[in-house]
Amino acid sequence: MPCITAEALSGTAPLVASASALFGGVHVLSHIRSHQTMRGGTRAQHVADSLATHPGTPHRLRIRGGAERVAMVGSARFSVCSHHTKRCIVALKYPEEEPPRSLIASDLSWRTLDVVQGHTLRWLVAVFMEDWQSPEGWAQLTKQPGAEGARHSVILRLRVDHRLCVHPDQPHQLQNNLPAYTVGSLRAHVHVECLVDVIDALVSSDDPQDTLKRFTKAFHEVFVFGRSTKHMIQRQLGRLEPTPALKYRAHEVMRNMPVMST
Repeated sequence: MPCITAEALSGTAPLVASASALFGGVHVLSHIRSHQTMRGGTRAQHVADSLATHPGTPHRLRIRGGAERVAMVGSARFSVCSHHTKRCIVALKYPEEEPPRSLIASDLSWRTLDVVQGHTLRWLVAVFMEDWQSPEGWAQLTKQPGAEGARHSVILRLRVDHRLCVHPDQPHQLQNNLPAYTVGSLRAHVHVECLVDVIDALVSSDDPQDTLKRFTKAFHEVFVFGRSTKHMIQRQLGRLEPTPALKYRAHEVMRNMPVMST
């Protein structure tokens, strides 16, 4: 493991030190908050103030080993007061971003561009976290609401993920160290395979019309219409009208109410 890429909340001194020690002193890359204080010589200033005066120079970066982008990159070695040690502070700004990102690197022997290249891999961590929070889109395919639905969505995600790992086209990719096929593309491929199998069964059957009718009936039994909860038709809304026996009380209250001056 060449380095650890962490989120902004993990940029504190204890977490950086413990994460590095946990993996044998590996390099840790993280964000640093703009209001943190760093010291260069006898002068102390906030990270944001230092980055504003040293915007950096343009460099071409390869994002996650793929496409290249131009970004403004600048760096310096400063002592971070809250960390009680010296860190490599990196300013990274893409054309559409404002203000620049502020990064820290625990290993001062890394080059600035190598630090930035390692930071681009953090996107993979974010994708994993997002996939886990929304069970890779399977959450929307389970119909149970509430806590039960949440459990069912996770169970469905794990089961389907395991099945897709043994998809006939997937082992070839994994065994040959090639990029695995995405869950979305495999799902689409399985949908097409199922559609082709249904058409083949209809065409090959002895009585295509009867087979189509039975398939259509089963299809409508599974995929039923959902009733909108936004419309108030056929709802018990109560009386929503005055009660005759209470009219005299309302009249008495209004008659005895003092007149408000304007």
